[in-house]
Amino acid sequence: MLRVYNTLTKQKEEFKPLEPGKVSMYVCGVTPYNHPHIGNARPFVTWDVIKRFLRKSGYAVKHIQNFTDVDDKIIRTANTEGVQWNDIAERYIKAYFSVMDKLHVDRADVYPKVSTHIADIIAMITTLVEKGYAYPVEGDVYFSVEKFDGYGKLSGRKLEDMQAGARIEVDVRKHHPMDFALWKAAKPGEPYWESPWGNGRPGWHIECSTMSLKYLGTTFDFHGGGSDLIFPHHENEIAQSQACCSDHDSFARYWLHNGFITINQEKMSKSLNNFFTVQDILQQYPADVLRFFIVATHYRSPLDFSDERLKEAQTSLGRLQNSLDNAKQLQAMPATVDSTTAAALLQKAQTEKTGFYEAMEDDFNTALALSHMFALSKEINVYYHAVTTGKAVYDVVNFVGVVDIYQDMADILGILVQDDAISEANDTLLEGLMQLIIDLRQQARASKDWKAADTIRDELKKLDVVIEDSPTGVRWKRG
Repeated sequence: MLRVYNTLTKQKEEFKPLEPGKVSMYVCGVTPYNHPHIGNARPFVTWDVIKRFLRKSGYAVKHIQNFTDVDDKIIRTANTEGVQWNDIAERYIKAYFSVMDKLHVDRADVYPKVSTHIADIIAMITTLVEKGYAYPVEGDVYFSVEKFDGYGKLSGRKLEDMQAGARIEVDVRKHHPMDFALWKAAKPGEPYWESPWGNGRPGWHIECSTMSLKYLGTTFDFHGGGSDLIFPHHENEIAQSQACCSDHDSFARYWLHNGFITINQEKMSKSLNNFFTVQDILQQYPADVLRFFIVATHYRSPLDFSDERLKEAQTSLGRLQNSLDNAKQLQAMPATVDSTTAAALLQKAQTEKTGFYEAMEDDFNTALALSHMFALSKEINVYYHAVTTGKAVYDVVNFVGVVDIYQDMADILGILVQDDAISEANDTLLEGLMQLIIDLRQQARASKDWKAADTIRDELKKLDVVIEDSPTGVRWKRG
């Protein structure tokens, strides 16, 4: 039974899909004015894992994720560079896909943009004005928070205690300081569209309500994003969406928010100059390491980013990869039909799989799920050692089931993933080069040139490659 922590109710709840066998989800996307940073990566990796697990659990998942391609930051960047706003947006949308593909984040079903949904946004604002939830003033349109009885229910804030903020300055024309813009009147040097209230562009919050309602309907299962979006963005989404639909029980049923990322235990901030883009991180570490670093912590917990923790993640991921390499080595060996040792291993694997799935069903607890994967990793290594030292025989029938379970865990977490075509070509080249190096070392040892043999070994070790002499021959592995 899947249980999730719902920010709206402040408790874990049993997940009951709106439609049996189907899951609908909307995830707030990026504002493409710069390269994606580590804070962007966390929610998208998180929701990718959630989606992978739901699909493995038998659900058909519909996933919508927007791009806020009309925004103050995009406009400022474009004006600074002397280019069009949409040139900036398209540049960094491409940058987003580039790094997320490397992180093995599967594509959403639809990526709607603000700029291509202006008519839908205007229609929604018009409905809110007609129903008395919004009011125009000098070309702007504001949502009246006092008209919506449930305002503050997601964030737990009381309207009388709130102060104006978000992306709007206090405006004396507003009925209440917390009223937020649905439509902004055009300003010089900004993109604009025609509307019943004059030329202008959408406010920040209205886009996600419009797009989620268009692609998922008035009620859907999951809405996700970072904790920083709970207020005001998601709070405002609920207000305008439920007001538009005249149903305070409509819109998203489960709200999931990932925790903040800190940098060396300090809040990540451009003003503190501790802001890291994914692109920069991937120049220092493989994408698999960054993804593992993210999934190794429960999505709701704070995540402290540091070079030391990335190195720890690299070491831990290497252990999991080593077990997979050991499994591949075994699968290349002559096999027997059945053995009690492998049968016992398969039973242990099935136990760890049960624990893995139970962890994921407990609010997608990837940290606990990983502990079961590491337990199985250890068992695979024990079996590998037993087979290669002649203490056990390789049983293909039972072992293939073990590997399937191990790979199933990896697939859900999105780690140890390789593109088959590229992987095969790289593996062939790498194996050939390594075999050449091993042969040269063996020749040096045969001629008692111990210095050369040791130099080869030591230089490979610097590259995190370990040479092992085993009963079945010389083997190399990543350290």
